[in-house]
Amino acid sequence: MSSHASKSTAAEAETHQVLTFVLGSETYGVDILRVQEIRGWSAVTKIPNSPPHVLGVLNLRGSIVPVVDLRKRFSLEQAEYTAITVIIVLSVRGEAGRRDFGVVVDGVSDVVDVQASAVRPTPDLGCRAATDHIRGLVPVNDRMVVLLDLDRLIGGEMNEAPGGTAAAGAAACAA
Repeated sequence: MSSHASKSTAAEAETHQVLTFVLGSETYGVDILRVQEIRGWSAVTKIPNSPPHVLGVLNLRGSIVPVVDLRKRFSLEQAEYTAITVIIVLSVRGEAGRRDFGVVVDGVSDVVDVQASAVRPTPDLGCRAATDHIRGLVPVNDRMVVLLDLDRLIGGEMNEAPGGTAAAGAAACAA
């Protein structure tokens, strides 16, 4: 077998672990190596003039962590925070370097092994802003999991002017 063929086979067999979580009826996933902590819902300190999807900040063992509501970030219908609502603390890389952010989700599902060869590209929806933060899609147990690119989803927006939202990006696509 040639070394090219063995490299191809190795790439197809490559797997990585993904933490899956739910927002409404949809399932999303993030690289498990980016997860710092999973904690139950707790109130945050609001920061004036922050974008609507930034709920505020949380004091996490002396570190101030911004908290983003992914329902608001994705322009989904708002839901009440319940006993299963969680904050996933994630490591995000942006222009300013690595930083921790909390994301509020409806609930955590599982940690799943994802084969690199099983990840499907994001479909062309006619608007780059709609899919810019998606790494790909992967079927897991009869469900389609949307794999998120945290650096683009959260890290990139921290470089934008205050008040920039996903809804503004969606509106730009509609124009």
